[in-house]
Amino acid sequence: MKIDLNADIGEGCPGERELLPLVTSVNIACGFHAGDASTMLQSVRQALHAGVAIGAHPSFPDRENFGRTAMQLPPDEVYAQVIYQVGALKALTESLGGRLAHVKPHGMLYNQAARGIPLAEAIARAVKAVDPALILVGLAGSESIRAARAQGLVTREEVFADRGYQADGSLVPRGQPGALIDDVELAIRQTLDMVQRGEVLSVTGKWVSVKAETVCLHGDGPHALNFAQRLQQAFRAHLIDVTNR
Repeated sequence: MKIDLNADIGEGCPGERELLPLVTSVNIACGFHAGDASTMLQSVRQALHAGVAIGAHPSFPDRENFGRTAMQLPPDEVYAQVIYQVGALKALTESLGGRLAHVKPHGMLYNQAARGIPLAEAIARAVKAVDPALILVGLAGSESIRAARAQGLVTREEVFADRGYQADGSLVPRGQPGALIDDVELAIRQTLDMVQRGEVLSVTGKWVSVKAETVCLHGDGPHALNFAQRLQQAFRAHLIDVTNR
């Protein structure tokens, strides 16, 4: 059994560099919610040095609220914005001799695309336009995954170690009770359930089927590094290979 472990970097959070040896993929902020050309290039250098897969982390244009504001933008506008962000990171990565491997939308862009077909389709078309070999990472079982497959893209279905799930398989919105899991043991148990059993216990008490191909590890919390180490230990103990292959 194997699993990819991903983290977001280039967002200005402390400890990002220390997380790199503990993950197998990174998603680099492309300037719309955090970062700029210099931080993108620095993040690519660090990722190449660590030997992890490099991904673009495009967002709605929302630096003021870290990409977490709901927006109703025309699909063609989102299409252009995603090409702009992914294309920039692809060029920076290739300038250092690397290869862009995947795209994972950020924040509210990710969440709205998970359930909104026009938005999901716009993102998938944009990723294909930049490079049809790119993997699209999206919420397991979501419209993002379906739209990407319809475009002929390879997908990677994502689950979250420290986020609560609703009965329909979507994430509990931030700010609502149960959205974040602060208990390390509970988060590890949830992750193992998703990876080993293909199920997650929702906040309603209902078990929901999920396909776990990559686990998101949030690197912006005060205990992120400790949690990453504990999660790696749990994977080893259960003979789960952490790899992006």
